[in-house]
Amino acid sequence: MPCHAIAGAIATPAGAVPRVTTSWTWRDRLGACKVRLNIGRMRYGVPPGLYAVGQPEPESPVLATANYKLTFDHLRYALAGMDAWILVLDTHAVNVWCAAGKGTFGTAELVRRVRAVPLDRVVTHRCVILPQLCAPGVDAAQASRECGFRIVFGPVYARDIPRFLKEGDELPPACRRVLFAWRDRLAVAPLELVVHGKGMLAIGLALTLLTGIGPHGFALSAVPARGVPVLGLWLMTYVLAGFLGPLLLPWLPMRAFSVKGACLGVALALGGGLFCGASWTSLRLAAWLLLVGAGASFLLLNFTGCTTFTSPSGVRREVRVALPVQIACGMVGLALWTLVGFKPGW
Repeated sequence: MPCHAIAGAIATPAGAVPRVTTSWTWRDRLGACKVRLNIGRMRYGVPPGLYAVGQPEPESPVLATANYKLTFDHLRYALAGMDAWILVLDTHAVNVWCAAGKGTFGTAELVRRVRAVPLDRVVTHRCVILPQLCAPGVDAAQASRECGFRIVFGPVYARDIPRFLKEGDELPPACRRVLFAWRDRLAVAPLELVVHGKGMLAIGLALTLLTGIGPHGFALSAVPARGVPVLGLWLMTYVLAGFLGPLLLPWLPMRAFSVKGACLGVALALGGGLFCGASWTSLRLAAWLLLVGAGASFLLLNFTGCTTFTSPSGVRREVRVALPVQIACGMVGLALWTLVGFKPGW
């Protein structure tokens, strides 16, 4: 845990428990921005164990969470003005939802952490509140039998925890539902762009170099005039697809993410190709449609892991069908793009 988040310690029969602040510093906000850009994302964790917020007593609630620091920071921020204990599980710096799917936020780790603290010497009650999104990985009945604490699933969002502690199961259904509104979808978009950025840049550079091919061979001197605009258009289209795909996700046609992405890609390719490539031949425009359509389809297909709209089995089925089609379209598009150099009149 960074020292700026620690504000002393609370003495307990099990030893001193570090107390954390509930406000974010510039370091926390900078760290949040960095992980959104995939900078040190898999190393952004806090040591597992027990932490205190405010001045908790033995009767204060215990809330379990993952040791992904961004998740931990949202939880402590939501507990401002409250007294509580935070039990941090070792999820290998992965958020609650993903860790539950991978098995690191599971029954065994919960029981192990409750015993390791040891929690029964810190609190007098026998209840641990878990985030609802960890439910796929935790067998509440088994965990309760093995650790001696009753397992209760709290709300989806940390911001609803104060209300949950007051009202319990009387929470409205909205507090049990993942919204994934446009702001949530756009928040994930920069990460996806960075993750696939190197590959898309490599493709853009390849398209740029291929513009140097002519009927009499390759001419590097022709690349700046023909290729640089292509590279700029490719990168601009990539960024637009990365943001417009998540933003327009509910309204893009068809149900499969790959098809949604392909539709968006074709629209962007037509717009960009006709506006910026007015001198292009029909064959080059066809190649551009295939390349951009396949690229946008691939981007949105990968977005399935960020949404609440898909299931693992459905994603696997779609990947098996869509990925070969995307590869084929990309290869055909690349071949046509190359052929244009040898047949400039086509």
